[in-house]
Order: sequence, then C-alpha cells, then structure tokens
Amino acid sequence: MTLEVIILAAGQGTRMRSALPKVLHPVAGKAMVAHAIDAARALNPSKIHVVIGHGAELVRERHAADDINFVVQTEQLGTGHAVAQAQPFVDAASTVLVLYGDVPLIQTATLERLLTLVSAQQIGLLTVNLADPTGYGRIVRDSAGVVQAIVEQKDASEAQKAICEGNTGILAMPAARLGEWLGRLSNSNAQGEYYLTDVIAMAVGDGLVVATEQPSSEQEVLGANDRVQLAQLERFYQQRETEKLMRAGATLLDPARVDVRGEVTVGKDVLIDVNVILQGRVELADGVEIGAHCVLKDCRIGAGTVVKPFSHIEGAQLAAHCDIGPYARLRSGTTLADGVKVGNFVETKKAQIAAGSKVNHLSYIGDAEVGTNCNIGAGTITCNYDGVNKFKTVLGNDVFIGSNNALVAPVTIGHGATTGAGSTVTQDVPEANLAVGRAKQRNIGNWKRPSKQ
Repeated sequence: MTLEVIILAAGQGTRMRSALPKVLHPVAGKAMVAHAIDAARALNPSKIHVVIGHGAELVRERHAADDINFVVQTEQLGTGHAVAQAQPFVDAASTVLVLYGDVPLIQTATLERLLTLVSAQQIGLLTVNLADPTGYGRIVRDSAGVVQAIVEQKDASEAQKAICEGNTGILAMPAARLGEWLGRLSNSNAQGEYYLTDVIAMAVGDGLVVATEQPSSEQEVLGANDRVQLAQLERFYQQRETEKLMRAGATLLDPARVDVRGEVTVGKDVLIDVNVILQGRVELADGVEIGAHCVLKDCRIGAGTVVKPFSHIEGAQLAAHCDIGPYARLRSGTTLADGVKVGNFVETKKAQIAAGSKVNHLSYIGDAEVGTNCNIGAGTITCNYDGVNKFKTVLGNDVFIGSNNALVAPVTIGHGATTGAGSTVTQDVPEANLAVGRAKQRNIGNWKRPSKQ
C-alpha cells in the first residue's frame, strides 16, 4: 500500500502567548511543523496533508510545497475532527500515518518501525512509558496485555490514571478503516470534542489488533504547549545533535554551548569551542578548529583550517589549512584556496582568493579575483559598487597591495605589481609595476592649531 501522512497543525497555542501560530515557533531555527514535514518526507509518502486552522495563511505561506496539500479546519473540534477534514483527500487504498505539527523531535526510524505493524487486520500505535503520565491519554490493556482502548486524562478513572503507558497520538492504519471509524466518532466526553483516540476501541471492537511501538526516548514524542516546553525541546534537540557530532569525531569543549540549526557533518579530530552556532548545511573536514562565538552557515571548511573566535562565515567554501579571524566575516560567494589567510576585521563577498594569499587586517574584498601569494595591506577596500552596478577587481599572482588602498573597480593589477600605501587605484596596473595614486604631500609652516576660546 502507498503511504499518506496527515499532520495536525491547526491549534492556536494560547499558552504560547504569541501572535505566531504555535506550530511556527522554532526549534533549532526551524518551525516545529517543518520538523514534522521533514520526518514525513523521509518516509517517501505519496501525499502529505497538513491540517491548518489558526494562522492558516501564514502556515501555508511559509511551508507551501508541491508535495503538501493544506486542509483548513475552520473549527477546532478535536483531533478526530481534524483528521476528518483531510480524510476526503486520502486514497482509501493507502496507509495513513498521523503526525503532529507541535511534536518536532520524532525520528524517521521510529516511524518506519511503526509502519511495519500495519496490515489489513492490524493498526500501529506509538505509545510511551512515562514516570509521570499526567496529561496523557492512558493505554488500557486487558489481562493478556492486549490494547483495548485509550482513555483521555479527563475521562479516566483513578485506576486508569495510575497507568504509566501514555498515548503519543501518533498512529498508522489502513485509510479505508480510518474513514469508517471517523464517521462513528462522538463528542460525548468531558471536552466535548471528537477524539481520534476513540478509533482504537472501535478497531478492537471490529476485531483488529492494535500493535504498539515505542520511541527510542521519551523526548522524541514530546510536544510544546508553552515557551518553557519549547525551550526544553530545544535543549533535547541540541543534546541529540551534539552527541552525533562527538560520536562522528568532533570534540566539543562544552556541548551545552553549541547550537546546531541544520545539517552538520564533521571529519576526524574537529574541535569546536563554546557558543558556536552551526546553521544550514555545514561541512567541517578533518582537523578543523572553530573558535568561540563563531557563526557558520551553509559553508564548507577544509581540512586543517582554523577559524578564530567571533568570526562569521556564510555561503563560503574554504580549502585546506586556511587561517581565519578573529572577527572575520566571509560572505556568500567567497572561495578560499589552500593556505589563505583572512585576518581580523576583514570582510569578503564574492571573492575568489587563490592559494597562499593574505588579507590580514581591516579590509573589504568584494567582487574580486585574487591570485596566488598576494599580500593585501591593512585598510584596503575594493570599491565595487557605483550605486547601480557591481564591478570586479582582479589581482594577478604575487601582487602586493599597500595599506589604506582604494581599488576602484573595474580594475586589474598585473602579476608581481605593487601599489603604494594610501593609493587610490583607478587604472589598470601592468605586471611588475609600482602604482602610486595619492596627492603630493605639502607641509605648511607656522600653522596654528585651532583652540577653544
């Protein structure tokens, strides 16, 4: 059978005390519902249905995709009612998996195990054993341990409240069966809602087996109803991700002070200091060292490269044994070859810098091609923008740029050329030439400095 996934994401989240819909609050820099969508996509379903309600248009706008069918639940009348809104769009011959937009830590491997339980005569239910199951629906089993029903907390007897096996809400079953049971739901309960959990008793009554699976940890199935719980999910997520990095060969000087907000791969003997943020797709090759307070986003750092503290790297590709920072900013389109030095308070953007070249201090290098073994002096600026258009600066190999230079693009400086300190270079410089582009100095005698009266 093909798989279809229904993600419930219509809740308001009043306890968040926010104008933002609950499912759009982020964990690891990504909306909770986006985590659920990614978990669904990893299963290769034929369709993903996202049930939206509060803030529906904003959720749709931020997460619209070709593989997502948004279904609006105009009234929030319970989980059963929410699933019923999506049911008309589901192929009756498929298997349906129900997920939740505020449960972001669910793992693909857990869902794969759950789906193996589903057959024509069996449904799959994800449960969790809890030291304190308060707030959870309880899994009621008979004397043989067979699941009979789920009883919500507000409807549970004292004996049922003592049960420690809780319902996660995540379940999978044949779509045709689900459609039958949804039509039989009643709201005769303490909440006056249509509970999706009532289909469990219906399945048992119709002779189906309710098979259960458990997540690898309790944290995997936790949701967030307020900002305290959201912060707890953030910590659980970060602990999981930093443990992966350490097992892959990275040393984190304090795992509690590293944030992973994307997909990070590390080689052997990587060292990451405190308060580092890793966003998007980040690749750290063998022997890379990342100093404290760095932010890396969508970048590749080559083997043996050292990134010193307080540096920001985004959309850049760094080869091996580069020396970066401290306080360097490498922006989108920057490509550094082996052994390049980009020092303190240097910013680059769309700069291709060849092997062995150095930009040591207080410079801006943008829309530039820099050859091998160049030395760019402190205070150098590539003047690449005239207010309308961008222009390129090209440096050949073995170029020496003096301190406090303004290189007014478009301009080419030939191999082995030198520019004098304090120069404004507006014309191409031939190979092996010295260019000096500054006003002649005048010394004025008997000059009196202004003084306050």
